[in-house]
Amino acid sequence: MGIITEPAGTAITNSSDSTCTGTTSTTAGARDHARAQAGTITDSMPVVPATRWPRPPAGVDADELVWAETVPGGRYTVKVVARGTRLRLRDIAGTACAHVMLWRADAPWERLNVADTVKVPWQAYLGTGHPLLSDQGRVLATVVADDSGHHDALCGTSTLAGNISRYGAGEAHSASPAGREMFVLAAAKHGLTPTDVAPSLSFFHGVVVESDGTLTSKGSAGIDKSVEVILHLPCIVAIVDTAHPLDPAPTYGVGPVEVVAWRADDDLEDLVAAAADRDPEYHRAVVNSEDAWIASRSH
Repeated sequence: MGIITEPAGTAITNSSDSTCTGTTSTTAGARDHARAQAGTITDSMPVVPATRWPRPPAGVDADELVWAETVPGGRYTVKVVARGTRLRLRDIAGTACAHVMLWRADAPWERLNVADTVKVPWQAYLGTGHPLLSDQGRVLATVVADDSGHHDALCGTSTLAGNISRYGAGEAHSASPAGREMFVLAAAKHGLTPTDVAPSLSFFHGVVVESDGTLTSKGSAGIDKSVEVILHLPCIVAIVDTAHPLDPAPTYGVGPVEVVAWRADDDLEDLVAAAADRDPEYHRAVVNSEDAWIASRSH
C-alpha cells in the first residue's frame, strides 16, 4: 500500500515507504529503524490511543474517542466497547462492505440475532431507528444515523466454500478471504468458538427482495457514506470488511472502512427516554436491555 491522504490533515503512510536512514542488518540498526516509526499512522492500523485520531466527527472532542482505525479490504477488527458508545462506520471509497457481529461483552452467550432484528421491528431493510436485537429480546444497539441506505440483513457474510468457488480461495490469509473465516478469528480473540459466530449484518452493500422473492444486489451508495449506531449494552464488536456474497463483481475488490467510536452517554439517555414514543416492539426491547443493565450492576 502506498501513501494515502485519509484522514485529512495528517501524514498517513505505510512504514515501508519511509526512508531508512540506517542499516537494518544489525540488531541495533533494526531497533533504531523500528523506533523511528513511532508515531507514524498508516492506512491499515488502529490509532492508540484513539484520542490521537486527527479528525474527530463534527461536534466530538478528540478526548471522547475510544476507537479509531481504518480497516482495509480483506481484513477485520474487533474490540470491546462500553454501553453508551456511539460507533460510526464510513465507506471511504464507496467499495467497502462492513459485516458486523455483536456479542454482549458481560454475557457473550447473548449475541446479535439477525432474524429477530428483521422480524421484531417488521422491517427487513436497515436504516435510522432500526434496533439490532439479541437472541434474548434485548436491543444491543440502535442505528441512529445513516446516509447510505445500502445495507443487508438477509444474506449474512461470505463463506470459505463460496469464495473458493467464486475467486479460487477463501482462507483468512488468502487474497480473497471469506467473512466467516475472519469472524472466527475475531471471536477467538475473546475466547469464543466458531459455534458462537452467528449470521451477521452487512453495511454499505444493499440487497433488495424482488416480488418473486429473488435477492438482488444493489451495491454501494457511493463514496463517503456512513452509518452510526449507539450501544445499549457493552458489546464485543467484530467488523469484517470483505466482499458481499452477492457482489456481482467478477474479481475480489473491497475498499477500506473507517471505524470511529466515542462516548455518547447523553445520546443513549435520550434514546431510552424516547423509546416509549416508538413502536411497542422497540420499547419493550429497550426496557429489556435497561432491566438487564440495572441487574448486572447490582452485584
